[in-house]
Amino acid sequence: MKPFLIIAIAACSAYIAGYFTKMLRLPSLVGYMIVGVLLGTSVGKVFSPTFLTNLDFISDLALGFVAISIGLELSIPALRKQGKGIITIIFAESFGAFLLVTTAIYLFTRDLPLALIFGAMAPASAPAGTVAVIHEYRAHGPLTKALYAVVGFDDGLAIIIFGVAFSLAKTMLASEIPGASVDMAAGLLNAGKEIGLSISIGAAMGFVLSRIMPRIQQASDIIIISFIGIAFGIGISNQLHLSLILTNMMAGLVLVNISGEHVGHKVSSAMTILMPLLFVLFFCLAGAHLNIWSLPALGGIGIIYIIGRSTGLVGGAYVGAVLGKADDNIRKYLGLGILSQAGVAIGLALVVSTETAHLGSPHALWIGSSVLASVTATSIVFEIGGPILTKIGLTKAGEINKRP
Repeated sequence: MKPFLIIAIAACSAYIAGYFTKMLRLPSLVGYMIVGVLLGTSVGKVFSPTFLTNLDFISDLALGFVAISIGLELSIPALRKQGKGIITIIFAESFGAFLLVTTAIYLFTRDLPLALIFGAMAPASAPAGTVAVIHEYRAHGPLTKALYAVVGFDDGLAIIIFGVAFSLAKTMLASEIPGASVDMAAGLLNAGKEIGLSISIGAAMGFVLSRIMPRIQQASDIIIISFIGIAFGIGISNQLHLSLILTNMMAGLVLVNISGEHVGHKVSSAMTILMPLLFVLFFCLAGAHLNIWSLPALGGIGIIYIIGRSTGLVGGAYVGAVLGKADDNIRKYLGLGILSQAGVAIGLALVVSTETAHLGSPHALWIGSSVLASVTATSIVFEIGGPILTKIGLTKAGEINKRP
């Protein structure tokens, strides 16, 4: 079957499924993902692994648009209204998830390197699911603003936590092998470089866009310039192995803070035209990547990871919101909106699998395969359940259909 025919059938089926899931009061993206699973490698096999790899650019493009749209919501005046609560929430939920998962898995397995690595996976989120729900239900208000900020900065802190914890775990594993050594400082330096370069390149992109966007009025021209900027951000990030989410988010953040919220709103409104199409394709492809037959591999570790991560994120967000004196709705419901997890976590799991294979010991190899299998399986739960809980939180906060 020809590629465009496959894409057309998938998009049409996903759109129809999204319509029916919406009738069931579920986010449309759940329907998109179900169709992806049915057409993907674990069921219908309409999408071959090679075909999915060739379509990775669509997922990258969608994430780029999501990331820059997050940045456009992060004007300094808006963040200042949130106060220090946002900072305390980000640190509390990230470290809450890390510490709770690490402790729980260590108590279950008595394997500290394994526990540290699973803990390091826990803070990573999937902003696309949260942003898709916000867009679909036209959410607006303090909780929505807080969600944009938290899912935006989350991955930056997650990369740092992963860099430190994984370097420590590799050092422990290397100590089990005679003559082997791991440069922990190099691991920390790589994490710092990834964050620093992503922020710097994104800021430079945002500055360039801030010189161009105020002069443009036509929505079609805004979409073209946005696409060019996002494509540059994705291309440079992929070339240098940086975070395309952080790069494009910084571009949006710098653009809105130099040019003003009116320009940010103009750009965001123009991009909204493309977002529904990108979400249909992105979540259908995300579903196609999921291997539902990996769910039985969850086992005790996977279940502990799901419970520990969920409790750590929700509880940490609540504690951070209380300490930061945040709005009552943010205290109660923000944790529900940050549970989605997929691409970044699976990417980190692949790094773990590759790096532990290089160490060569049976213990390291077992950890690498266990982490990859478990994170892949738990991502199915978080990627489908996360957006549903986001919608519940926004509904309870009274922010659905409030966008002007």
